[in-house]
Amino acid sequence: MRDGAHVGPMTHEIFHRPFTVESGVESWDTPSGYIRRRLPHEPELPKKMDIWRIQDTGNRAGSGGVVARAYGFKDSPDAEALLLGFNSGKEYGAVGVGRQGNVLQWGYAAPPAKMSEMGRRLFINCICYISKFDGKLPLVRRSGYPRENALRLGALITRIKDKDFFSSTFAPELQERFRDDPDGLVKYYLDDFELIYREKFFDIDKDLKSLGIQSNREIKTLDRLIELLDDRKHADTARTLLHRYTDQTFSSSPPWRHWLDTNRGRIFFSDFGGYKFFVIPKGYLKQDAL
Repeated sequence: MRDGAHVGPMTHEIFHRPFTVESGVESWDTPSGYIRRRLPHEPELPKKMDIWRIQDTGNRAGSGGVVARAYGFKDSPDAEALLLGFNSGKEYGAVGVGRQGNVLQWGYAAPPAKMSEMGRRLFINCICYISKFDGKLPLVRRSGYPRENALRLGALITRIKDKDFFSSTFAPELQERFRDDPDGLVKYYLDDFELIYREKFFDIDKDLKSLGIQSNREIKTLDRLIELLDDRKHADTARTLLHRYTDQTFSSSPPWRHWLDTNRGRIFFSDFGGYKFFVIPKGYLKQDAL
């Protein structure tokens, strides 16, 4: 990661407590990697981007810091992206400063003596902020890969020549069908993006699609599948899907309905967690403690 962070809203408390964080804005050339990694459905990027300088190592090409891909910060309530890092190794949107549970990711490598005034204040504020999450262990451990990977890796189908590289990413028939057509492979997944899941390969859930369900990660999908348990024609498919997307083992609709109604306000879906619905423990969220 380079010395800067992408300019964004300054509404989060890390910009205000205990120190007020202020910074001038600089304009830096957009990294060529951002442009190469942009997917067809993503907007064009400008030639220059607004940057906050977090550290000052004199090395805009990169100075030992790291960013994390943003996807895992988006699909569970225990994680948040605090700053997007200006980087040369991953796509635009990767996280330079983030949080999961009681773990703070500070992706910048410079010591305080080489931080900007903004960087020093921000670092202290982040330490104070993470202390609020003492005992709040992360809810999700990675056992899957985000559906966005199907798009990003699909775009590389003609650029990576090692045949084994995609052996656990795309089914053999898809590799053959789209071996010379990366845009077609990206479109294949993009057209049913909300139905992507992953077991051995990234796949489109044709069982859900056959039931007219448009997403595998919305609470209303659980409602619909539980309803279908009482439909003789679709009960077996609905039961299979409920077991696919949760760790519950109920077979009939009453216990499923009780589980969903009891936990409705605390259920979330995570690609990273293996394409499953999870229940947030009671007391984990701020409002539980009020």
